Amino acid sequence: MKKILGSFVVITVLLVACAKNQVTGRKQLRLLPEKELQSMATQQYQQFLAQNKIVSATVNKDAEMVRRVGTRIAYAITKYYEQQGKSAVLDGYTWEFNLVDNKEVNAWCMPGGKVVVYTGLLPVTQNEAALAVVMGHEIAHAIALHGNERMSLGVVQQLGGVALSVALANKPAETQNLFLNAYGIGSTVGGTLPFSRKQELEADQFGLRFAAMAGYNPQEAVAFWQRMAKASSGQKPPEILSTHPSDETRIAKMEQYVKEAMPYYKPVGK
Repeated sequence: MKKILGSFVVITVLLVACAKNQVTGRKQLRLLPEKELQSMATQQYQQFLAQNKIVSATVNKDAEMVRRVGTRIAYAITKYYEQQGKSAVLDGYTWEFNLVDNKEVNAWCMPGGKVVVYTGLLPVTQNEAALAVVMGHEIAHAIALHGNERMSLGVVQQLGGVALSVALANKPAETQNLFLNAYGIGSTVGGTLPFSRKQELEADQFGLRFAAMAGYNPQEAVAFWQRMAKASSGQKPPEILSTHPSDETRIAKMEQYVKEAMPYYKPVGK
């Protein structure tokens, strides 16, 4: 009886907590206040930077490129959502862009615009437009609240659907792991994969638009993902690909998303 009642409570929580996303238009599970996640992100981001080697943007052209691309995307989407009357999408965002010396092929964005690109990604991106494709994708994850969605499901499954403050107080290690997993900084949380593939395609779609808004040609996306597929062929896929759709699905969809993104594209200086 207790098990049945518990299942009923979980189902009720899932139904009540579903809300329409302002970016994608899709209903999604969101149990956690984004403001609290942004506060947690600030702490986790500083901790990550303290434990890893940051490449200085003042002396390294790749690090400066990461900062330039991020700044252009942030400016473009801030202006876009202001014009759409959806400034709230970016409430609490204080952007940071850092290149970290790490051979993994990876990048991520925490709530509030805390972005990291690993040096191992750059041999695959090869150019600034392709880097913008990846950074747009990761930023799209954050502002589409995909991490909140994934972490909310994890909180229900693993911690019983308690408030974030309660979870941090009672099970700080487990809650921190859920956070890192939800934002692609750790191993994938069991049970999130069925949602993750949908999220990845959304991030592809909206991330390409964001890159185009910032003046980067979205047509670079197909060639980049083809290089990424080749780089991961016959071995464990890079972390950034661990929950992504198949290469064939992604590239087919990408060609569709490129067409959708082109009307947003205006080369810088034109």
